[in-house]
Amino acid sequence: MITKYIRAAMSRAKYETLPDDKSIYGEIPGFQGVWANAKRLDGCEVELQEALEEWMLVRLHDGLELPGIDGIDLEPRNVDEFPPLVPSSAASWFVV
Repeated sequence: MITKYIRAAMSRAKYETLPDDKSIYGEIPGFQGVWANAKRLDGCEVELQEALEEWMLVRLHDGLELPGIDGIDLEPRNVDEFPPLVPSSAASWFVV
């Protein structure tokens, strides 16, 4: 689900060549603050996806909504609503 969300958001990315230094600027409309700048398009795409992923993590951590995209809605949830992934009696097995 997260991978589909990221792919859908990245498919909306807009890029332009900046006149000053001929670098590539990219942003995703509707995702305020998600942008990147690099010397080449492929580098800008990588940086833009990293910016998107970090933006998503911060928003989810802070309990903020993410915009729905292509019918995909990721909503922050309280982790207390879900059972633990590992039974508490087995948790010590994973402690280093």
